[in-house]
Amino acid sequence: MVTQIDESEFSSTVLQSSLPVLVDFTAAWCGPCQALAPVLEEISKEMAGRLSIVKVDVDDAPDAAAAHGVTAMPTLVLFKGGRETWRRVGAAPKRVLSEELAKAV
Repeated sequence: MVTQIDESEFSSTVLQSSLPVLVDFTAAWCGPCQALAPVLEEISKEMAGRLSIVKVDVDDAPDAAAAHGVTAMPTLVLFKGGRETWRRVGAAPKRVLSEELAKAV
């Protein structure tokens, strides 16, 4: 299940997580972001226990977006042990994302 977090939860939910966390930097007005949402829901179910997925709305969390160099949406960033280990800018088919994440996790 993909959960939405805000800036106040970013450190505890993402940077201090024992599991790898995929952050979907998104925006309500972003069409590709909306198209990607159901794909990420499916991936979160398939990778449950190995990967956590959270959504951060850049309009509600501009400091988090800026701190992680997010300038386009959607931007997916994988954090392991509090550090960025993988990034993709733009939407992609589920098969591509699943393969890339399986390697990155």
